[in-house]
Amino acid sequence: MITLLFVILMFAVFGKIIGFAFRATWGLTKVIFSIILLPIFLIGLVFAGLIYIALPILIVIGLVTLISGTGK
Repeated sequence: MITLLFVILMFAVFGKIIGFAFRATWGLTKVIFSIILLPIFLIGLVFAGLIYIALPILIVIGLVTLISGTGK
């Protein structure tokens, strides 16, 4: 059940971040970090059995995304 919650939040959070990354004037390094490295890092934590660490990180990133006003 917690894995399903994690997957749903991953799609929601990183979908918004991808949209924001192309609308904002970020540098190439930040775009690569937010689109490639951070999701790979979180998925790696889940596969390593560290879902209890990955889920709070994902929630914090989601809250920062919501607060920063990146959604329409």
